[in-house]
Amino acid sequence: MSLCANSLCLVLSQFMGGLSHESHRRDVEQVYLRCSQGSLEWLYPTGAIFVNLRPNTEPSSGHTAALHACIKPYTHSQGSHVYLEHDGDLRMLLAEKDQALGTVHCFSPAEGALFVEAVPQADISRRITAFQYELVSSQGPGAHLFPYMHPGLVTCKPCSDEDVLMAVCTSDFAGSGIFRGAPSGATDHSPAVVTLSRLFRQKTRVFAWGGARGRGWSGRINVPAQCSVQPVGDEYLLTGSVHFGDAWLGCAPRYKDFQKLYLTAQKTGRNPCEIDTD
Repeated sequence: MSLCANSLCLVLSQFMGGLSHESHRRDVEQVYLRCSQGSLEWLYPTGAIFVNLRPNTEPSSGHTAALHACIKPYTHSQGSHVYLEHDGDLRMLLAEKDQALGTVHCFSPAEGALFVEAVPQADISRRITAFQYELVSSQGPGAHLFPYMHPGLVTCKPCSDEDVLMAVCTSDFAGSGIFRGAPSGATDHSPAVVTLSRLFRQKTRVFAWGGARGRGWSGRINVPAQCSVQPVGDEYLLTGSVHFGDAWLGCAPRYKDFQKLYLTAQKTGRNPCEIDTD
């Protein structure tokens, strides 16, 4: 992943650097990103670039159709507007003035390609457009809880039994624990403090050992405002995804209910993977 991102940054710095290409202010370059995640930096932007997110995935697999692209600007990013271009029409996705907020924006590749256009500046020497990107599946257990995928359409409906069983095996993280602090509810989502007594899996280190008296893992999980959680209450199975370094809640049934479900599935051979639920 990092090799893809680093190679891209070198290409943009060398061929798109505005300080050495003053005569090409109206040039439009095509850039193809083949990684599932990475970052882009455009130094001293002039002209424009098309950014095509094309993962190395077999088209026949059906996986590509379920993908959304998400971008998160660095707070120091400036010097350009970001649009979605489709059949010659441009739709503003991220204005230059809003990039300092670092807000995530997601879209379907079917909506168009990213069109990044430099804003005319008298002095471009201090301008750098920079953002992270991820290709995120719009399907799968708990995907409906990621608020940037479908803004305003997040629901807290419980996951099906099949989704729960799949979530514990395939989510970016899965464990059991309790909520130590409830989200504030001031925005469309907020982080909740959790302590895990079991950690079945985590792809990235979002939970650190050393919870209550050193007998658990602690961390924060972003919870949609529509979903209420009770601090220091029941124990839950906590699963979810990690986007741009932050954990997001997915399927989260009460742990005792999950234990019953898993044992039943184990007896009938329906469990997708083996875990120690005790």
